[in-house]
Amino acid sequence: MSSRLHPAAIALGIAGLIPFVLLGIAAVAATNIGAANRYLFALVAYGGLVLAFSGGVHWGFVLHPTLPEGMTSDLRRDATRLGLGVLPSLIGWAAILIPAYGVPWIGLVVLIAGYLATVIGEHHMRRRGLVMPSGYMTLRWVFSIVVLVVLITVLALRLIGASITFL
Repeated sequence: MSSRLHPAAIALGIAGLIPFVLLGIAAVAATNIGAANRYLFALVAYGGLVLAFSGGVHWGFVLHPTLPEGMTSDLRRDATRLGLGVLPSLIGWAAILIPAYGVPWIGLVVLIAGYLATVIGEHHMRRRGLVMPSGYMTLRWVFSIVVLVVLITVLALRLIGASITFL
């Protein structure tokens, strides 16, 4: 992989947090339950799509490898990486479908588990020598922590029936 993460990837990654924060606030600050549920569904849908994207990143790493000098591609490792890259998509899809069956907060639980599993899995893969651009894991951890704080906060407030009001 290239030695550095592209600056646009960092900027767009951070910008991708804006919908999480805004939808999270809206989901717990809406004045009626119908609006709150629509915002919650939008949050889960956005979270599921972004989670799917995070798995797809690994497809890009495998399909367009630029390995450091002296490193060779490992077909078995690459096949595993492609397979594991599909899991976030499946988890995100499940999270999006669950609210459609009347239990929106479970979609949040699925997303929380999916984001945790993805970033921890990537962390372990990196420690085992999986090639990633420099700075990728830092961006992933920062992004994941912010997303998890939003999702857990929304889940907790929704489960206890609290809301945020602005003066």
